[in-house]
Amino acid sequence: MNASFKTILMTGAILGVIGVAISVAGCASAPTLPTATSVAAGVTRVDLGDVRVTTLKEGSAQRVLDASFVKNASLEEVRQALAAAGLPGDRVEIPFTVFFVEIGGERVLFDAGNGEFGAATSGKLLESMSKAGIDPASVTAVVISHFHGDHINGLRNKAGELVFKNAKIYVPEVEWNWWMDDARMAAAPEAMKGTFQAARRVFGPIASYVVKFAPDSEVLPGIRAVAAHGHTPGHTAFLVEGKARRLLYWGDTTNIAALFVRHPDWAVMFDMDPEAARQVRRRLAERVLQEDLLLAGYHLPGAAVGTLSRRGSGYEFTPLAP
Repeated sequence: MNASFKTILMTGAILGVIGVAISVAGCASAPTLPTATSVAAGVTRVDLGDVRVTTLKEGSAQRVLDASFVKNASLEEVRQALAAAGLPGDRVEIPFTVFFVEIGGERVLFDAGNGEFGAATSGKLLESMSKAGIDPASVTAVVISHFHGDHINGLRNKAGELVFKNAKIYVPEVEWNWWMDDARMAAAPEAMKGTFQAARRVFGPIASYVVKFAPDSEVLPGIRAVAAHGHTPGHTAFLVEGKARRLLYWGDTTNIAALFVRHPDWAVMFDMDPEAARQVRRRLAERVLQEDLLLAGYHLPGAAVGTLSRRGSGYEFTPLAP
């Protein structure tokens, strides 16, 4: 065997060993998908090691689809996107899901749902909590992403009573400063005044002890705010530090996944600053992919917690299945 042939064999062997090592390392670093367990209809539990997440269906709302729903795409494009996802093209159904997170001794709700103030097909949070065996009195914290009614109205019932009587209420200070500004409410267009009034109904009686947190600050141990302004002036996402897997709850960063996850540059009619909201969608989606985070969202489908992947120029959300 000549020297050059021996060199070729040795080089091939070395490269083979390196390839195996890379392959093994890649397999070792690939995260294990958390286990999702169906507790009852509309209730799913996900184990993140030292953190447990329970998804609680709050219901849904339907609206007739018209050209105003997506601000920067034609009605035909929107209908084609819905058809591609196997959804009807004449209406949209918007799901609501509240997340209950047990972390570091805290029992935390992310957002509070519509309560008694939404569509007849919503307001089912307490029903879902009962199915999950969660006593509202056991909730120690409610962390609010923003002040739209479907996220805050569930804090207080029509009789004015607090629903989660033992919970501290945490809100983004930017969001508070915007919606609780009387001069801004007076100058607001009529269509926006309802949100200002809802914030006062919900928070007015407890304003002195609502906890306001700064953008990108630690809200509670293991829970960090992530500024996601655009949908509203202080809209906030939250990073949950699970031992087995980290999770990003991105609130209303997207509405219907078939439209705004797959087409993140499209703007839903509810986004107050469409361009800022578009940039947030891209930034948070890329962070989810780069850091291999689990993704949760108030309007995501299925269990509303799962994984994100690339799909063309957009993304695909895949909910965890029990």
